[in-house]
Amino acid sequence: MNLHAERPVLAVTGLAWEARIAAGAGVRTLSGGGNARALAARLERDAAHACAIVSFGVAGGLAAGLAPGTCVLARAVATRDTRWVCDEAWTRAMCERLPGATLGDIAGSDDVLAAATGKRALHAATHALAIDTESHIAAAIAAAHRLPFAALRVVVDPAGRGLPPAALVALRPGGAVDHAGVLRSLARRPSQLPLLMRTALDARTAQRALRRARSRLGARFAFAALGDFSLDVA
Repeated sequence: MNLHAERPVLAVTGLAWEARIAAGAGVRTLSGGGNARALAARLERDAAHACAIVSFGVAGGLAAGLAPGTCVLARAVATRDTRWVCDEAWTRAMCERLPGATLGDIAGSDDVLAAATGKRALHAATHALAIDTESHIAAAIAAAHRLPFAALRVVVDPAGRGLPPAALVALRPGGAVDHAGVLRSLARRPSQLPLLMRTALDARTAQRALRRARSRLGARFAFAALGDFSLDVA
C-alpha cells in the first residue's frame, strides 16, 4: 500500500509570506519565524505524517555574482561540520522545471548572517552559494525520518552587501513582519534608511522570482512527478 501519495509535502519557510507562496494542494507549510528550536519541534512532530520535506524561501547570497532573484537549487545543505545531500531524483525533477536555476550547496545557520565579511568567510569555508536559517533544520529531520529532501532558495541580499539592523528585528513569532520593530530600529539609527530601502527592493525582486518558481514547480513541488515516490509503505 502506498501511503505517501496521501501524505503532504512539508514546505519549510522562515517567513509567513513565503509560506503563502508555498501553499497548495498536497502541501503543508511550516514557518520558522527565526526560532530554530520551535521549528525543529514542529518538524519533528509533522515529519511522521509527510512524504517529503522541502526548504523553500529566500536566502542571503554567499557566492559572488548571484544577483537578487537568483534561484538556487541545493545539491546539499551544509553547516560548518555537517553536510546533508538532497534527494537526487527530486532535485533533478525540479531542475527540469527551473532551467535557469543555479545548482550548488546551501549553507544553514541558526542566526542570520548580516555582514558581507561573514558571508565571504562562510563561502570560503563551505563553498555554499547561499545561506538561510531553516534548510539545515529541515535537512536533519528529513534524514532522521528517512524522507526525501530538497531545497529551493532565492537570493535577496547578494554576497557583497550586508543587511541593515532593521532587517534583523523584522519578525514576529510565526514569520510575520514586525513593522513596529522595523520603525523602532530605524528611529534609533536613521542612517540605515538607504540600505533598508535597497533591501526592500531586493526582497520584492526575490518575491517575484519565488512566485514564478513555485508556479513552475506545480503540484507538490514536482515531487508528484516521481510517480510512486520511491518509498512504498506496506
